[in-house]
Amino acid sequence: MAPRQRRIPPWLSAWMEAHEVELWGVADLQGFDTPVDDGGASFPLAISWAVPMDPHIMASIQDGPNQPYADEYERVNHLINELAHALANEITERGSQAAPLAASDRTDPVKIKGDFPHKTAATRAGLGWIGRHCQLVTKALGPWIRLGTVFTDLELPTGAPNDLGFCGTCMRCVEACPAGALTGESWYPGIPREDLLDVKACDAWKKENYFRFHEGHNCGICAAVCPAGLKLLKERRR
Repeated sequence: MAPRQRRIPPWLSAWMEAHEVELWGVADLQGFDTPVDDGGASFPLAISWAVPMDPHIMASIQDGPNQPYADEYERVNHLINELAHALANEITERGSQAAPLAASDRTDPVKIKGDFPHKTAATRAGLGWIGRHCQLVTKALGPWIRLGTVFTDLELPTGAPNDLGFCGTCMRCVEACPAGALTGESWYPGIPREDLLDVKACDAWKKENYFRFHEGHNCGICAAVCPAGLKLLKERRR
């Protein structure tokens, strides 16, 4: 007998629709070092989704961050955290395990990273690829998004992981980075972060020049100049 095919539960699709989440998918994370479940084991799956940033605000920071961007960044992070906790609670109430991943929580200040890369879950779920600016790029929303992740052991069908980037020869983000932190290398699954980004140079520049915006946690120039994002603004003006 053929194994039973997994299907997206109707309640999960309805939950996403009710919360106006349009871009989402499920990532197979078997073999990845994730936060652990109640039994101490890594979660096999993650639900990944994108929340769009205001495109007009994003287009306004091509020369550097401003207060509207810092406020939008905080608003979207707050929304993602609310959604992540609500979804995790919904899953656990239905009998499976789940754990939310904070939207922007630097738990390792030395290596300048969180508990798990949202971008890894997103690429594994097939939502997009990693651009030369070391951020997720989606065909629908470009890079003008922030990501949410909920780890789970709920049985779900997983997306087809992205293993190719579509930046072509574009180097706009590399040229625009004021810290000179982007190497210009093309992404592929498993590439070390340092091959794409000098994270310490990026962090130092933000702290020195943009400390007034969340203590140097905000910049966004590389995403703001990305043609995949700017096309959204052009489309809205038509």
